[in-house]
Order: sequence, then structure tokens, then C-alpha cells
Amino acid sequence: MIRKFDYLVIGSGVAGMSFALQVADSRHKVALLCKTTIDEANTAKAQGGVAAVTDRVKDNFEKHIKDTMIAGDYISDPKAVEQVVKKAPEGIQRLVDWGVRFDCKEDGSYDLHREGGHSEFRILHHADDSGFEIQRGLIEAVRQHPDIKVFENHFAVEIITQHHLGIEVTRRTPDIECYGAYVLDPDTGKVDTFLSKVTLLATGGIGAIYKTTTNPDIATGDGIAMAYRAKATVQDMEFVQFHPTALFHPGETHPAYLITEAMRGYGGILRLPNGEEFMQKYDKRLSLAPRDIVARAIDKEMKMHGLDHVCLDVTHKDAEQTKMHFPNIYNKCLSIGIDITKDYIPVCPSAHYLCGGIKVDLNAQTSIKRLYAVGECSCTGLHGGNRLASNSLIEAVVYADAAARHVMQNADGYTFNTKIPEWNDDGTMTNEEKVLIAQDMREVEQIMSNYVGIVRSDLRLHRAWQRLDLLYEETEELFKRVKATKDICELRNAINVAYLVTRQAIERKESRGLHYTLDYPKHAYDFK
Repeated sequence: MIRKFDYLVIGSGVAGMSFALQVADSRHKVALLCKTTIDEANTAKAQGGVAAVTDRVKDNFEKHIKDTMIAGDYISDPKAVEQVVKKAPEGIQRLVDWGVRFDCKEDGSYDLHREGGHSEFRILHHADDSGFEIQRGLIEAVRQHPDIKVFENHFAVEIITQHHLGIEVTRRTPDIECYGAYVLDPDTGKVDTFLSKVTLLATGGIGAIYKTTTNPDIATGDGIAMAYRAKATVQDMEFVQFHPTALFHPGETHPAYLITEAMRGYGGILRLPNGEEFMQKYDKRLSLAPRDIVARAIDKEMKMHGLDHVCLDVTHKDAEQTKMHFPNIYNKCLSIGIDITKDYIPVCPSAHYLCGGIKVDLNAQTSIKRLYAVGECSCTGLHGGNRLASNSLIEAVVYADAAARHVMQNADGYTFNTKIPEWNDDGTMTNEEKVLIAQDMREVEQIMSNYVGIVRSDLRLHRAWQRLDLLYEETEELFKRVKATKDICELRNAINVAYLVTRQAIERKESRGLHYTLDYPKHAYDFK
């Protein structure tokens, strides 16, 4: 089946829905593809909130810019940082206009939190489920919009370019164009052709390639892998952020429950299970140091003491205030027998966020014409070597706006390419092959967690490279002879992005930001 839409949006988190709401109108129809349901996205898992300078008395843009550059280890693109920081208040207002609610004080001003790496209180939030509230507000707005058609449980298999017309496309080919995507319809088992004037990737991150992650299972790097195969530029993949404080609860690893950084901003103290503090050994900012430092410190302490977790302590804080500020965390921990007002919270680092991705300019354009990328799958340059807490959601809103403004100026000059052939769906899938796919996915998780984690080395990285190369060859061979299914496509994408993380980690001959390697140590203390 061939479908035509002016705009094809692949992904239904804050990035994809923000863009869709801005470009949809009576003349321009939008298709919004959801890999599962519209409410399952990394956005909904974000607890802390959204960073924006809204208190102009105590805070200013220059402070937010400086904090972002410091956290990013000065790899961040200053133009991207300035664009996001200065347009953040406008982005907040758009969210509010779409129905998103943020907590306010009695005087009507925003109730602001502070998180690691921030010099001021500037985090807007909704209790401790800010991402869920943003997702809720945007879903309601999308469902009420007559010109946005939502396709739930539709899986994008490949981006369509000149390659599918029989033209050889390499990374040196000028003027590669995107004409839409091949999309798997689970109801029919067929791969349909979605033609579009403009395609936007908002497919989220890659956390599912690791054994423990705060991301949902769907975070297999699909957009990045599709763009890379289409010969788009992908960069900074070595910078994978591990959140320092995921709830340690064996059996819950995909996703691991996130203990928001706002809890450390609130006064939470990191301790060993025996009550001993340890962050003073690593950074003068203690538990509020940037995430890369905190995650490595926890990893070091766990290895040194033979632990599978450390602890976060808020027992010294007022119990009722703790329950009020963190109701969901309180109830979650209580459900497994932990009263956070009296007990330490067991925590460990967990794969959380990708700072790199598909390279885009200030308008969210990729190196492929008519293809845009927004949100975690993109690399704007904002995060550099390490994302500053709560900068990601506002980045998605600001760049969705930039993309929308740019495409609305150009989309009417594009036409549909009707020469695109339909997908060849020859092949069958056996139960034996399904078992192999599941086993290979577990192997990817093991490889990445053991060799391409918080602390790396050339030996570990090359070992990962060799094993991933073998998995790649086996999976590509399997993909060519079976029908496209969600499982085989996810495995293929996961291997692609795992390869990119590993290769770009090997290429960076220094410890910088989130990429820490024993062969090029940066600090006097050792994180082995």
C-alpha cells in the first residue's frame, strides 16, 4: 500500500509531537508513526523536568549557557547552546499552551528545582513525573488535531532515498534526498510505502543496547541506524550518559526505575551501604557533580568494595516534604519494601541518554535533504561530551520549533516521488530464527555493558568491535532471507548503533566527558 502525507513524523515523544502540532494545518497533512502506542516514549520516563531560565531576578541566560558548556566538557557547539537556552522560555510557553502543567508556588510563579551541574534553581517540573505530564498534554493536543493521523504500532524499516531507485549512493554522494519511509504494518504483516515531502526522525535513544537502562525496550536506536544506512552523518556516538541513580531492583532492568537527579538537588546524599559518604573523594560539588563524574565515582566504589549498588539517603529530610516532592518515587520504593523517609535507596548507574546521534544544523536538518532529526536521535551539539540535567526535553521543543519554521518555508516546493518501488516482502520466519534473534539481542546487551560501558579501554573496545562485526554479518544475512518483522529490524538497528558507539569510542584518543578510557586517563584518580 502507498500512502502520501506532506509530513512524515517517525516517533511520538515530545520532539515528534511538538513538530507535528506546529506543521499540521488544513493544507498540510501529517502522519505520526508510533513504534508501539503513542504513550510509550522516553519522554514519559523523564522525572526531573525541563531546564529554562524563567526567574530573571536570580538567574540569566549566561549562567545557563556556562553551566551547559562546563557539563559538556567544552565540546558543545556554542551556537546550539545559545539557541536552546535563549529560546527555552518560548518553548515552555508552547508546552503550557498545549495543555502541559508545571508545579507553581502560591504566588503563581514556577516551583523550580535545582539539579546536578546547574548553578541556579531553574528546573520546571510536575511533581516527580514531569515527562509523563508533558507526554499527556501533547497526546491530548495531537488527538484533538484533525490534520494529524496517528499510526500506532507501525515500525519504520528504512528511509527511502535514491538508493531505492537503483542509484548508487555513498557517503560522498551529493544531494541525497529522502522521499519517505518503508513502514511495517503489524495488522497485515506487510511493509507499506509512506511517501512524504518532508520526513522527521524523532525516534529517541539507544538505551536498550545495554543490559540495564532507564529507557523502555523500544529504545533500539532505530532512527540513527536508518539514517546511517541511508548515508547520513552520525557523530559523537561515544558519549553515552549513564544516569548515576537508577533504582537497584534485580529483575527490573528494561527499564530500570529512575531516581531523579532532583532528589540530589533536594539534598540527597550518596553513601555506601554502611553509611559512609564518598563523593568528597571525587568532586567538590559532592553529590551534585555532573552525571559523568558521579556515575564513574559510583562505578569505582562498587568495584572497589565488591558491591552491586550504593545508596541515596534522604532520611535526614522532612518526611512529609519528601513525600510531597517525590510521591511516585516514594510509592515505588514502598512497593518493594523501602520507606525512603527512613531507609536508604539502593541505586546504581544505568544507561540513560545518548548525547550524539544524527548530525543536524540549527534548523534540525540532517546531511540528507528533506530529512530532519529532533530529540535524542539527533546530535545538535548542545550536549557536547555530557548532557546537563534536564536540557534534553527543552532541546527537543526548541529544535522541533526550528525544524517546523524551516520546513514550512520550503515544503511547498517539494513534490512526492511516485517512482519509488514497493517493498519486496519475500521470505519467511521460523521459530528457530526467532530464538536466534532473541539470543543475539541479549548478546548485544552483554557486549555493550561489559566492554563499552562507563569505563573503557582499547582492549575492551576492540573486543566489542570484533564480536559486533560477527553479529552484523549474521544478522544482515538473516534479514535478506526472511520477512521483515519488528524483532529482526530492532536487532539489526541495535547492532548498527552499538557498532557506531564502539567505533567512535575507539576513534576518540582521549578521556572526554562521558567517554572515559583507561588508555588515556584524564584525572589523577583512577576509575578502573
